[in-house]
Amino acid sequence: MAQWCGEFSELHRWETLPYRCSYLPTEIAVLRYRVIVALSSRAYDALLARGWRRFGCEFFRPVCLRCSQCRSLRVKVREFTPSRSQRRTLRQNTGIRVTVQPPTVSPDHIRLFNAYHADMHRRRGWPFHPIDEVAYWKGFIGGEWEFAREFLYYENDRLVGVGLADVTSESLSSVYFFHDPAWRPRAPGVFSILQQLAYARQHCVRYHYLGYWVPGSPSMAYKARYRPHELLLRFPTDAEEPEWVEPDGYDLSG
Repeated sequence: MAQWCGEFSELHRWETLPYRCSYLPTEIAVLRYRVIVALSSRAYDALLARGWRRFGCEFFRPVCLRCSQCRSLRVKVREFTPSRSQRRTLRQNTGIRVTVQPPTVSPDHIRLFNAYHADMHRRRGWPFHPIDEVAYWKGFIGGEWEFAREFLYYENDRLVGVGLADVTSESLSSVYFFHDPAWRPRAPGVFSILQQLAYARQHCVRYHYLGYWVPGSPSMAYKARYRPHELLLRFPTDAEEPEWVEPDGYDLSG
């Protein structure tokens, strides 16, 4: 067993019941969860490299029975160069001020979160369940994580976006992002990823993890626009070494 495996405290594991995949509606999805309450940065790097994602104290990854289309995607920070359209997004948001700090929760967070999800409910049919500060903390922050950060985006001193992320010396993992619906025409999601990539480069972070890329899912297509990037071939156990490859020239259908 790898040495890093002794650097976290795990309480429980479970799997969801099979459910219809939200990214590929013809497929059935299953997620495996781990509840982890203490975790070193080195162990977290190892979990990220094996395809695990974090919300609060819950870490998860797919274990679907028939489908293996979800691929962990990470951007190679030092080699990344913004595309023409990405540079245009930066110019369109020159008035946005960015603050990076440990995660917090406030009435402004909740106002923004609920406004964003109400808008996504109207536009895309997302389920809408307004949350309060307790539910936000439990679902998105949870625990005492030394690597947890939030990117706060302000326009004229008004909070217009929140990007939750985890930052270690090796990795930056985007956790969740939400924004003022009125900001949408200026591509806030692209702007947030570019800000995180710039922060990662400034702090000599090697990889920026963008979560799962799903071929054939329009909502996931944007992740492949950040290059160069690597994809995880399969989800290994803790004892196995992960295998990351650049997508060109590899058969990723299996």
